Formats: sequence, structure tokens, C-alpha cells
Amino acid sequence: MSETTVTAPKRKLRPARKQVAPDEIDKSESVQAGKEYNIWYNKWAGGDKEDALANKTLSQSRCIIARDAGYTRADATGNKYCCLFFARGCCPYGHECNYLHRLPLPNHTVPDNSRDCFGREKHSDYRDDMGGVGSFNRVNRTLYIGKIAESPDKNQAKETLLRHFGEWGKIVKWNILYQRGVAFVTYESEHNASFAKEAMANQSMDGDEILNVRWATEDPNPGEIVAEQKRIEEVGQKAISGMLDENLVEAAQTIRALEDGDEQDFYPIEPDKPESEQEEEDIRPMKKAKNSESGNGNGFFDADALDNLKFYAEMAKKQAEEERERVRERKLPPKPAMASLLGGYGSGEESD
Repeated sequence: MSETTVTAPKRKLRPARKQVAPDEIDKSESVQAGKEYNIWYNKWAGGDKEDALANKTLSQSRCIIARDAGYTRADATGNKYCCLFFARGCCPYGHECNYLHRLPLPNHTVPDNSRDCFGREKHSDYRDDMGGVGSFNRVNRTLYIGKIAESPDKNQAKETLLRHFGEWGKIVKWNILYQRGVAFVTYESEHNASFAKEAMANQSMDGDEILNVRWATEDPNPGEIVAEQKRIEEVGQKAISGMLDENLVEAAQTIRALEDGDEQDFYPIEPDKPESEQEEEDIRPMKKAKNSESGNGNGFFDADALDNLKFYAEMAKKQAEEERERVRERKLPPKPAMASLLGGYGSGEESD
């Protein structure tokens, strides 16, 4: 009976959905109390006496990833930035958009680290209200969520929070301050946190609230600070090790040992071998074919270069061994007898 292999059907890519019609969103602004517009805080100056959060209106659109995500022109052009209006649920272009209409992937990288996943420039510090794009001086993966509708059931409040904010990426930590209407959500990636901040701004969950989503300030807990620093170091080491070739690392270590003269420390000195075996080892090894076990052709050095480095390393090891033997066998000359050379000369006698 022959074995039959069943292959899973390939998932067909679908075009991104046009979320709204071009004239469907009402772009008229509400009456402002101030007379000067502050571009940094994105509000009118002079209206501080009123409650800015109380005057906010519910967003007219919302992104639903399962329904709206799909391929766009950015998948063909190589654009790495997501569409800001797609995150807000109001992009009228759909598959014709020049930006990505999907969530940032776990390994998502942007060409410029000073910009967020939407391509907006970050600043050196956060705004006083912790809004805006954010800062490039700190990797912030935590969001502050305010104005949450109170729920008498804590389990229900947790389920609601994770269901609405878990749509935008993997959540690694959360904290709900009950009786205060405040929660904190930490994502695995900063790009997902930035996407969720824009997607849930001025939205509501299961109640009639209007959420206030901001960047969270740095956790003052010393344990959390140490854990975050350790996480950043591990991520950096993993990223660097993933970019290096094993053969390149070995070659760099060999060159460093040759330059520093630490052949005896880097290479263990083996016991003496018969002369016949030493003569065979003195013969330079033949060049190996490319794509052999010593190199896969993907690093900076090919197989021939690695073989040459190993050959010179072996030669340096043998030279170090010979030098050590010469020092061991070398005999220091005896000290000269100073009294005999002087012939019994005495400097303290007046007759001389």
C-alpha cells in the first residue's frame, strides 16, 4: 500500500478592503475654546479650563483586522510602513493604498528607527500628556488606558480588556486598577503598541465609554527596570548573533589570536608526535571545493580563505611550540669569576 501525502491548500491572499467611502467620514471639527492652535499638543490653546477628555467624541470608524486586512501596493513596492488611516479604520483606498494594511509582524523592522510603524518621526522626549508619536530614546511597549467603564465582575473586565486590545498583537503583561477605570497593557513589540494606540484612540469596548489611550510612563519598580534592561540585552544579542556567520566568528577569533600572540592560550599544545606524522602535517592541505563543510558560501570568507586561515594558525601554533622548546633547552653561560680576573687586586692597600 503506497503512502499518500496530503498537502494543505495554499492560503489565497486577498486584497485589502476599502474601509470607508471617500466622503463618508465627517471631518468637521467641534467648536474650539482657544484662538491659537498648538501643533505639538494637537489642540487649541486657551481651552485648558474645560475638561478636554469630556469634550471628546466617539470615533466614527474602527479597524477590524479579520475583515479589513489584505495586500496593497506596499507589498509589491517594499514599503515597510503601515497605513495610519487603516489603523483608525478610515482608509478609502484599500488595495490601492501605498502603505501596508496589516498588523506589524513579530520580526517587523522599519528602515529608520527614529520613526514609528506608520513612518512618523519620533521625538527626543514624550509630550507632557504622554500622547503623540513617542520618543526614540526609550523602547516603550506599554499603553495607559483610561476612562474604562466600571464592571462589577473582575474576570469580565479582564476578558473584555484582553479581547479588545489583544486584537492588535501579543500581550505579555497587563494590569487593571479596579474602581479607577485605568488599565495598563504591555505588548511584545513596540510596533504593535503603537498600532494599538492609534486603533483604540477614542474607541469604546463593551460599554459606552470613550477610551483615553496614551503611552505609559516608565515603571518605577526596580525589578521591572532590571528585567527590561535584561530583555533589551537579550534581544540585541539575538539580533547580532543572527546576522553573523559561524565561520566568520571562528575566523575573527583566529585572526585576533594571531595578532595578539596568544597562540599557546588559544590553541592547546599537543604532545610531540613521530617525525613521520610531523612531516605529513607540514605539507600544506589541498584546497577544498566550495560549499564544503568548512563554509557554506554565505559569509564574508569562502572555503579557501577559511582553509588558509586554519593553515596559518597551525603554523603559528607549531612555531610557538618550537620557541618554547628552544627556551627550555637554552643554557645560560656561567658567571665569570671577577676575583681571578682582577688578579687579587685590593683597593684598600696603600702600598699598591
